[in-house]
Amino acid sequence: MNDTYIQQDRSGVARVLPLLGWLRRYNRVALRHDLIAGLTVAVMLVPQSMAYAALAGLPPATGLYASIVPLLVYALLGTSGSLAVGPVAITALMTSAALAPLADGDPARYAALAGLLALLVGGIQVLMGVLRLGVLVNFMSHSVLSGFTSAAAIVIAASQLKDLFGLKAGRAETFPEVVESVWRSATSAHGLTILVSLVTVAALFLLRRYAPKLPGALLVVASVTAVSAALSFGERGVTILAHVPGGIPAPALPALAAADIQALLPAAVAIALVAYMEGVAVAKALAAKSRQHVSPNQELVAVGAANVSAGVFQAFPVAGGFSRSAVNFSAGARTPMATVLTAGMVALTALVLTPAFHHLPKAVLAAIVVVAVLSLVDRTAAVTAWRARRSDGLALALTFLVTLMLGVEPGLAAGVVFSLGVFLWRSARPHTAELGRVPHTDTYRNVDRYRGLITDPRVAIIRVDGPLYFANAQFLEDRLLALAEQREGLEAIVLDASAISDIDADGAHALAELRERAAARGVVLHLATVRGPVRDLLDRADVWRPMHAAKHVHRDVAAALATTANGAPGPPRPTAAGPAQPPVPQEVL
Repeated sequence: MNDTYIQQDRSGVARVLPLLGWLRRYNRVALRHDLIAGLTVAVMLVPQSMAYAALAGLPPATGLYASIVPLLVYALLGTSGSLAVGPVAITALMTSAALAPLADGDPARYAALAGLLALLVGGIQVLMGVLRLGVLVNFMSHSVLSGFTSAAAIVIAASQLKDLFGLKAGRAETFPEVVESVWRSATSAHGLTILVSLVTVAALFLLRRYAPKLPGALLVVASVTAVSAALSFGERGVTILAHVPGGIPAPALPALAAADIQALLPAAVAIALVAYMEGVAVAKALAAKSRQHVSPNQELVAVGAANVSAGVFQAFPVAGGFSRSAVNFSAGARTPMATVLTAGMVALTALVLTPAFHHLPKAVLAAIVVVAVLSLVDRTAAVTAWRARRSDGLALALTFLVTLMLGVEPGLAAGVVFSLGVFLWRSARPHTAELGRVPHTDTYRNVDRYRGLITDPRVAIIRVDGPLYFANAQFLEDRLLALAEQREGLEAIVLDASAISDIDADGAHALAELRERAAARGVVLHLATVRGPVRDLLDRADVWRPMHAAKHVHRDVAAALATTANGAPGPPRPTAAGPAQPPVPQEVL
């Protein structure tokens, strides 16, 4: 065990409250590393949380509220020792998109809706975790998530242009709306604000490139705030934060109507899934490096409880962030105590240091957001998805375009629906292969992929790669019947069922009907290598016994061929992949 690794305790109460399991083996070495990591993430989180609060359309202090109690709750319940929970750019954008149409420009109502949204998101996540429904997020493919994230990053960056240029522009949610708003208000651009933005962006990039270990955002915030105070930027037309409320709000439930819950529910479901996906992906990646165990369903409960606490403490939805988690891990964090220390530092900032942000230009917060999200635009993933499979590339492109043009929720929905449609299409038309025997062996391979295979014109060996159920039963029946009708001299079809992992009543009925209709054409259907669960259902559907009694069920393809066409294979003949060739080398089998 190295200096920074503490073995998790996964027994008893530690399964419900993982932090207690960590503490049983805690030591001074781990405390030192967690202290360094906690302080490092805190100096990164303070400016980021304020920037993401502004992105969500809320006062910057709200970002500090979202970075205190939710972090403590996650530290108590979470199973990852390195995941850094708090405000993130994508959920902040989704929060803004959900709340702006409902708030009618009323800041108090907007804040109440934000708290309600966090409660809904947390409630959905906790419920999913308790019901062990973490598997549902698997319906959101990597291609869909990549397209959504890239488009959201562009929308986020574009939405900050008004603060970067000091424009007097209204709120806009979609990319076309942002472009139109910026174009109409271009004449209101403020020169000094643009200069502050350019210097800030350049400083952030340079610090990230040449001094990545330094807290770049905090250094820039402190430097620009000092210059702004010295040169009175606020009196020169630069928009500054001015009053930033101090302290920590008292817990309270937002008092809103049932209609608000109904209106926010679709957005809450989307944010719950995206927030969980973002957090669990980075948690698993870091856990693999530190030999820890991450429980997906417990993570749902943990981040859900964190969001519930965010709603109670007048904040907005939170999630596990990629960049802060990576910093947390590289700084040495291996237990949730690092998160506890981070929350303590943010609480100290909220209680004591908020007056120091009085002269901070809003353009600096906008620059922090832009620099943070530009790395989320993943061009490599788009190219890889398109090369791997066109449907994956189309899912990514569709999600990207709809998110960019219509908004985050329609984009996410379009990607998920398209991916599910592609899945159903594929499962309704499973891959089938006609097999031939490798010379001098009892091994059978796809005749379209290998040359020199031995086939018999009297027997067709067909392998079905996928479950046989209602969506594809008719397709497979028609395909095999067409084979029986079109191939002259065919006497038997051997169905290699080794890759049929499951079957339903419709699939069993299709086999029975195929057997009868093939027999009417003088072709006998044989089954080979039938899996146990498939055999059980065929037995219950009264399909297995008649075939078994007729000796049309076999342990493998070789046994089936031994009883078909007198077991006499014909001479090697050309296959679809080319003329007969020497025996297939073992290395390609």
